[in-house]
Amino acid sequence: MEVAIYNIKGEATTAMVTLDDSVFAIEPNDHAIYLDVKQFLANQRQGTHDTLEKSTISGSTKKLHKQKGTGGSRKGSIKSPLFRGGARVFGPHPRDYSFKLNKKLKRLARKSALSYKVKDDNITILENFTFETAKTKNFTELLKNFQLSGKKVLLVLAKSDDNVFLSSRNLKRVKVVHACDLNTYEILDATQILITTDSVKEIEKIHQN
Repeated sequence: MEVAIYNIKGEATTAMVTLDDSVFAIEPNDHAIYLDVKQFLANQRQGTHDTLEKSTISGSTKKLHKQKGTGGSRKGSIKSPLFRGGARVFGPHPRDYSFKLNKKLKRLARKSALSYKVKDDNITILENFTFETAKTKNFTELLKNFQLSGKKVLLVLAKSDDNVFLSSRNLKRVKVVHACDLNTYEILDATQILITTDSVKEIEKIHQN
């Protein structure tokens, strides 16, 4: 499919770019998207949570009162989970939440997410650009030109550009990534995706079957 290329002023240029249908217009696979997003979120978890069980909690091991004759229940330790300040039963312990997925499945998930964004008209192709200086004002003006101020924006670059990256760093709802680091979660999380023309080639190269 052919789409227009815009400049950073928000104006459509006379140039067009052809998006590969095998990457940007496939039949989305929702289950692949689910698995890839689940893996991404699982990998963000530190897994450092820990609780004290009866064998690890500090406290007296003295029997609280005699076994029989009190009219109450039997109590063997103050560390019992039944008491305030006692141990926790079957509480969480440190663990690794990460899991692996096949590269082909992850590639399918990213192509599915991109296809959804193209279908909803949430992808804009930009001509290659850079800023002369690293100023937040430069990126703010770019967002205003596309009426994206205050929205979640993902800018995809083909290669590192310090001026563009540093200009976006103070904007909380903006993220700049390289084409090779694109992931399904960030694609779906963004309201609008801005992709430079060189990045389109990189994305298609990475996601070719």
